[in-house]
Amino acid sequence: MSSLPGAFYVLDDTGEGSSTVTSTEHTAGPWSADAQHGGPPMALMAREAARLGDGSRVVARVTCDLLGPVPVSRLLVEARVARPGRTVELVEVSLTDLAAGRQVARAALWLVPRTDAGPVTPQPQRPAGPAEGREQPIPAGWHRGYLDAVEWRWVAGSLAEPGPATVWMRPRLTLVPGEPLRPLERLLTCVDSGSGAGAALGMGEWQFMNTELTAHVVREPVGEWVCLQATTVVAGGAAGLARAEVFDERGFVGQSAQSLLVRPATQPTPS
Repeated sequence: MSSLPGAFYVLDDTGEGSSTVTSTEHTAGPWSADAQHGGPPMALMAREAARLGDGSRVVARVTCDLLGPVPVSRLLVEARVARPGRTVELVEVSLTDLAAGRQVARAALWLVPRTDAGPVTPQPQRPAGPAEGREQPIPAGWHRGYLDAVEWRWVAGSLAEPGPATVWMRPRLTLVPGEPLRPLERLLTCVDSGSGAGAALGMGEWQFMNTELTAHVVREPVGEWVCLQATTVVAGGAAGLARAEVFDERGFVGQSAQSLLVRPATQPTPS
């Protein structure tokens, strides 16, 4: 796998159910060098949730709420078991901007037992693989932090053209130094890009920012590549819906959904 030096975060301190990190330039989203793309902080919260477990469970659903722009700065991530159980468990995670002293994101993860003995039903067909995809230039004027930290192979569509798209993604970085990405961390690093990959509106004329992401996962992804088959629906109001079927090279993994705030690009960005 091609790589960049460093990681999305530098791990400053770790304790029972909490970690303090410093964000690197690779977390920055396409609109600003000061605000993170949603993928790395969502993966960071999943990492902290995993630190509470013993590996006997897997995540079936994760919901992440972005409470405001996540700054490229020092962050505190804290996790707790909100609903313990012998079979299912709910873990809640918060992300705090230490400089401002305010919470900027939160996540809730439902965990179920790890098993390979369950039934299998018909699943969506996997698109053409990453070898059949092609690289596309990054649109002019976009900040390149996160965009350069991920390898992109487009099977259909591109960031520059509105409409449904199919893209394979492979993070070039680890989340923190010396620690391989866990399967869910890899998935969450990528799936927040669904609203951009499958955008229905021209980015020069419209803003369509997601305030949350929900991902349902039917099995853990395997390998380095994550594929999004993404589309967006808007219906004349201020709300939109971005959806993506998610695949790895073996096949179907799950699906994601993002609620979008749709506004003319000339309006000020909300806080």
